[in-house]
Amino acid sequence: MLRRPSLRFLPVLALLAGCALPWATASAGGIVKWVDANGVTHYSNVPSDRVRASATPVATAPSAPTGGSRASVFKFRDAHGVTHYTDRRPLNRRYTVINVYCPACDPRSPVNWDRTRLNPTAYDKEIAAAAERWQVDPALVRAVIHAESAFRPDALSRKGAQGLMQLMPGTADMYGVSDPFDAAQNIDAGVQHLAGLLERYNGDVKLATAAYNAGEGAVKRWGGIPPYEETQVYVQRVGVLHRRYQAGS
Repeated sequence: MLRRPSLRFLPVLALLAGCALPWATASAGGIVKWVDANGVTHYSNVPSDRVRASATPVATAPSAPTGGSRASVFKFRDAHGVTHYTDRRPLNRRYTVINVYCPACDPRSPVNWDRTRLNPTAYDKEIAAAAERWQVDPALVRAVIHAESAFRPDALSRKGAQGLMQLMPGTADMYGVSDPFDAAQNIDAGVQHLAGLLERYNGDVKLATAAYNAGEGAVKRWGGIPPYEETQVYVQRVGVLHRRYQAGS
């Protein structure tokens, strides 16, 4: 029995406002853009004629203030099995609220990173396989996942980063990820990306994690960890988590 292809949409509302989308004008076989009858813009990995035939317009409630970094994303599946993500609450349907707040990236986070509870078992097989394949310390992989998504496979940031290791669409595409919310694919691509950064910076974990957060261009431009408050606390907190996962406590 043939399985129907999985389709994913990213309704582009305040969720992605101001975010660069280099993949929005992808050529055949890449990401395509279309607008439904309610004026909601969608991005999909299948041709728009097939999308229109299988998807229904999205009825949503008026947008509410996002409250800064504590914005939420609403995830729901329509009658055709198509998964949607939007920053507007869907009307008359069951949905899941995904909090996109990132404590590890928030300089004002009240979390005590020396004592916060660790998760040493989640996605153990996926982490072990990717860490061995790309020769990266599994404790570092676990630390990055903890900092990036708190082990939530459906995590989605306001900038469009997706899944456990918060892959941007361009990064996911670069590593051949077909479903960024699939744990095995997401972790393997994230670890491959992290391995490349570690190689580039001669094993310097601080520079590698700074680039993972802010980009290689920022690290090059500043000649080290960029003076961005978010990046600096991120690097410090990943370092704490890395040491704790190595120690197992």
